[in-house]
Amino acid sequence: MSAKEIGNPLRDPRDRRMPRIAGPCGMVLFGVTGDLSRKKIMPAIYDLANRGLLPPGFSLTGFARRDWADQDFAQIVHDSVKAHARTEFREEVWQQLAEGFRFVPGNFDDDLAFDRLRRTIEELDELRGTGGNHAFYLAIPPGFFGDVVGQLNEHGLARPRTESWRRVVIEKPFGHDLQSARELQDILGDVFPSDSIFRIDHYLGKETVQNILAMRFANEMFEPIWNSNYVDHVQITMAEDIGIGGRAGYYDGIGAARDVIQNHLLQLLSLVAMEEPTSFDARALRIEKQKVLSSVTLPRRLDLTTARGQYAAGWAGGVKVPGFLEEEGIKRTSTTETYAAVTLNVETRRWAGVPFYLRTGKRLGRRVTEVAIVFKRAPHLPFADASTEELGQNALVIRIQPDEGVTLRFGSKVPGTQMEIRDVNMDFVYGGAFTESSPEAYERLILDVLLGDPPLFPRHEEVELSWQILDPVLEFWARQDEKGKAKPEHYESGTWGPASADAMLARDGRVWRRP
Repeated sequence: MSAKEIGNPLRDPRDRRMPRIAGPCGMVLFGVTGDLSRKKIMPAIYDLANRGLLPPGFSLTGFARRDWADQDFAQIVHDSVKAHARTEFREEVWQQLAEGFRFVPGNFDDDLAFDRLRRTIEELDELRGTGGNHAFYLAIPPGFFGDVVGQLNEHGLARPRTESWRRVVIEKPFGHDLQSARELQDILGDVFPSDSIFRIDHYLGKETVQNILAMRFANEMFEPIWNSNYVDHVQITMAEDIGIGGRAGYYDGIGAARDVIQNHLLQLLSLVAMEEPTSFDARALRIEKQKVLSSVTLPRRLDLTTARGQYAAGWAGGVKVPGFLEEEGIKRTSTTETYAAVTLNVETRRWAGVPFYLRTGKRLGRRVTEVAIVFKRAPHLPFADASTEELGQNALVIRIQPDEGVTLRFGSKVPGTQMEIRDVNMDFVYGGAFTESSPEAYERLILDVLLGDPPLFPRHEEVELSWQILDPVLEFWARQDEKGKAKPEHYESGTWGPASADAMLARDGRVWRRP
């Protein structure tokens, strides 16, 4: 019996309807004081326990540079759960979970601290029955990955005993270009085998992202028109209405393209454009996604097919907000983009001639992430021009957040005696169709880590292919900055980005959607 089946011995692993329950295990969390741990990871662990998906002896060990006792760490988790958990707080669930909390103080270069961590894990194996199965979650800046992984190796924490496992979890960014991504893989791969390295892209854990696969391959009505014969173009958007907040130290020098396009949006593109996999296991999905990413090309004229911008002062949510260069911690000469848009081609038989437009930005008109499949116009319209002047192109829009669902836009006759055609929407909304709320992405992803089930985690091959796509764009922008030819164009906060982005589509006779 595999580790993933322990705790649910009658489960058929092929039956995806049955709940998957993690076997005996624990997690070590580095970076427990950060926003990610407090707002996402700790609440997700409680929600999993509340849903009965964690083993009774699950343990959570915090590691940080704090002079805390176990009970201090438990209070931090308690406050985080109370503030951010999706499910209701139940005292009996909390008490059972809290019995497995431990805290180890220390720095990442502290040999004594990692020796204490080793002894703590051995104690948990004995007292909580975790069976030597432990995941190390590095919710820390990437610059410390090498230090922590090296210490785990040095102190024998990365090597499992027979019939047990050790896994490492890292958050983006997975490098800042192709070379650094390969260096990161070397650091991790020297200590952990590939199937024990889990790269978190939280977008892949969202129900609506997974619904792309369900909608495409479980419904015969879509697949026949999911190609260049019917699709005019595809728009993939991740818009935020907030600024950089307190992330100046991270964001300046990274920018929108590295932060979002290289991972989230290219992963969405691969799911939209991939061929049907033989199954939904990790290997089959990975093969099809890698085929797509390896077929992506950039147009020759990057000056005409990319756009970048920085938000300027303006109004957002009825509040006057500063521009990017006025944010605390940002250099006034910064050329870091807060908006990025690129045109990509997928050179396959299915998608030849269909441009994929990807865009992301901060301080835009509203918060929304969506994939829009925009279809070609009908070849013959037997209507007078005045009858169809309000008719646009048919579109299938998959809303990832915040209003999760699917919208189908098509033309319909306006009631009355005249033949007037106007766009209408047909909506599917998750909240209206299902009584159970969707789990948070981190619930699904953390459970998959503990189960050793990796379909939703990009492998290093996908990461490197994504950097191969984006690196030429970043290099082109950097050359423009050096020569003083162009800098990120300013756009007013609360609008939908720089004029150059609109011009990018206008050259192709198209316009951006206004969600």
